[in-house]
Amino acid sequence: MNTNTKKILLIISGGIAAYKILDLIRNLKKKNYEIKTILTETAKEFITPLSIASLSQNKVYENKFDIHNEVEMDHIALSRWSDIVLIAPATANLLSRLASGAADDFITTVVTASNKDIFLVPAMNVEMWNNKATQENIQKLISFNYKFIGPAVGELACGEVGEGKMSSINEIEKTLEQYFFGKDKIFSNIKAIVTAGPTREYMDPVRYISNESSGKQGYEIAKKLYESGFNTTLITGPTNINYPKNMKVVKVTSAKEMFASCQNELPADIAICTAAVADFYPHFESEKIKKDQLENEYSLKLNKNIDILEYLSNHNQFRPKLVVGFAAETKNILENSLKKLQKKNCDWIIANDVSDKSIGFNSENNEVTIIYKDQKTEKISKVSKSEIAAEIVSRVINNIKVNHAKNFN
Repeated sequence: MNTNTKKILLIISGGIAAYKILDLIRNLKKKNYEIKTILTETAKEFITPLSIASLSQNKVYENKFDIHNEVEMDHIALSRWSDIVLIAPATANLLSRLASGAADDFITTVVTASNKDIFLVPAMNVEMWNNKATQENIQKLISFNYKFIGPAVGELACGEVGEGKMSSINEIEKTLEQYFFGKDKIFSNIKAIVTAGPTREYMDPVRYISNESSGKQGYEIAKKLYESGFNTTLITGPTNINYPKNMKVVKVTSAKEMFASCQNELPADIAICTAAVADFYPHFESEKIKKDQLENEYSLKLNKNIDILEYLSNHNQFRPKLVVGFAAETKNILENSLKKLQKKNCDWIIANDVSDKSIGFNSENNEVTIIYKDQKTEKISKVSKSEIAAEIVSRVINNIKVNHAKNFN
């Protein structure tokens, strides 16, 4: 066997999404992963051990202690054999048991005994996902350093729509590929800056100019870079997002603060500017502006903020080797984004249509077109923002491997 083959211990729990795992096993095998599986009793209602064994070309373990297996201490041996543990789909019940530290069956004992990174791919009804107990369990698992892939937002098997849909097979594959590539290539010496979220430009202590950016897309890109092994700093405006443990996060409010933070992070190798930075700022009044002191019409004088993307793209001494900008447009999307690419002098512009409320600002999904410096374009159709991030980071890694490898040494 190829010594570079990566070994995955795949735990399949119950839930209708389990049937998708057959495609995942098939695709991973084509990419030279070795896979061993453990199947819960409930999962056997959806897929059979025979189909899994045929695709994985390996023994399928069941969620019970077996005298023949335990002679070799399989609950220890399996965790030591694997490079990672992948649990897909991960049900609300299994998340609860892992969060409580249970070790009362074969699967929970294997997980508890594992000394490897553990990836969880949740799949459940939206109300089960949003349940306070489930959310508390998720926060516990994050604090225990479990890694989550998804879930996505979409139509669920029950017919309801919301968060809880299992991430696509494509996103799972790309997340694992980026994880292993980062482990092999040691990206820790490659520094990436990601800006995210809105900025707030205050006119008085209680009023400000801002926009609808949730910061979700930038957060997902930073998360994928961080999990791929890059030395990642996320610079974010005001958002309500929980960030990966140990990833460097710099929280700012205004565009001036975001600009200063970007300056402080230079030199860097990669800059991805997803933040919806306010283009203008008003004069700040130290006391609240009272309505009864104003005329019927009130003129607000605005000043231009510095353009962070343009600054980074044209820095004489510390220009990152790869500078990526986002263009949030409402019309003439590609035409306006191409103009921005040329004006700012960045390497890629990622265009998205924020007039479509199902994508872009305050949405869990996105649809983008990447415009490269040679003006070639590549469209990524509507998927979750986490999958968009996986696609973008995949292209960043390919850029490093193929086009600019010598510049990143």
